[in-house]
Amino acid sequence: MRAGAGALALLMAAGCSATSTDQDGDGPAAKAAITITPMDGARELPPELPITVGAVGGALKSVTVRAGGQPVTGVYSADHTQWRSDRPMAPGVSYSVTAVAAAPGGGTVQRSSAFTTKRGTTTFGIETLLPSKQDTGLTVGVGMPIMLTFDKKITDRVSVERNLFVQASKPVEGAWHWYDDRNVVFRPKEYWPPYTTVRFTARLSGVRGAEGMYGKQDYVRDFTIGRSQISQADTQTHYMKIRRDGKVIQNFPISAGMGGVWRHYTTSGVHLAMSREDVTVMTSPDAGPGDAGYYQTTVYDTVRISNSGEYVHGAPWSVGDQGNSNVSHGCINVSPSNAKWFLKNTLIGDPVIVRGTPRKLEPTNGWGHWQESWGDWLKWSRLRGDISQPL
Repeated sequence: MRAGAGALALLMAAGCSATSTDQDGDGPAAKAAITITPMDGARELPPELPITVGAVGGALKSVTVRAGGQPVTGVYSADHTQWRSDRPMAPGVSYSVTAVAAAPGGGTVQRSSAFTTKRGTTTFGIETLLPSKQDTGLTVGVGMPIMLTFDKKITDRVSVERNLFVQASKPVEGAWHWYDDRNVVFRPKEYWPPYTTVRFTARLSGVRGAEGMYGKQDYVRDFTIGRSQISQADTQTHYMKIRRDGKVIQNFPISAGMGGVWRHYTTSGVHLAMSREDVTVMTSPDAGPGDAGYYQTTVYDTVRISNSGEYVHGAPWSVGDQGNSNVSHGCINVSPSNAKWFLKNTLIGDPVIVRGTPRKLEPTNGWGHWQESWGDWLKWSRLRGDISQPL
């Protein structure tokens, strides 16, 4: 905020000003001036700058700004001595500004300005945005992150991140986390409060993503957090307790990864339900037909919890081991009837917490975003954490 105020002062000092009397015919006016930034007649302006208008010796009565004929919105300061556009200018656009100020002694002064921005060489947008209606449904679990993948590499992460807004009907503290130059994820510090309505807005139109590259459009996504359902699978006791809104509603006997080799341990940590599948064909990841350790198995009623092939699924062949032994290749085996219940009653984004194995879930394995502490999560945010805006 301090840096922004300093930049605003510099911009206004460099802007056009006018001192006039009674241009509207209302009688003698006290000396007044209007400053407009950018300057009148400027060309090839950097699009990422805002438009600012100030009144000296009076207060702004009106500010009208148009971009290619379309109105541009902005906000006044509390004393109406300053106006600032809501967002930066767009590339390759002609702007016009007309401002009217009232002087304390009566009368008005008017000032106009026109300028253009330079064109961008390319544009960027969002390639995938989750949650989505088709991939996750729009009612999701309390662990569900907001995940963006851009279609181009982003080098100006600050400009992009400051234009990503999260509104919620119940306040949450959260932050964005950049995994690389194309993927950024929002996660609350704690799980979402159940039954929260959320709106995500990406105001990217005209926003600088890299040198000469600007956002091509805005995006809005509304979704709802459902009831709280958190499953805790203990590979030592061989049971998985399922709590809904804090109350235990199921306690399934399970069989987890047999271990012996590293890939056959179930990963410990906070997983999220990533997909629900009626039928899944599982194939050994490191052995082909005829090789030792090769397998191909069709399983039913599956809930995916990682990218390394871990599911909660029905396993009729291991019912006798469920509740007493770990015999799987890494999945969480449950009975066919329990698998049907779990598939039906799970929302995408529901936490599935696994305990008791030496192999830890990596933060980049599927949606392992809750594996990072809040301090570590903030290290990869450009703007750090903040409270969600009210919805």
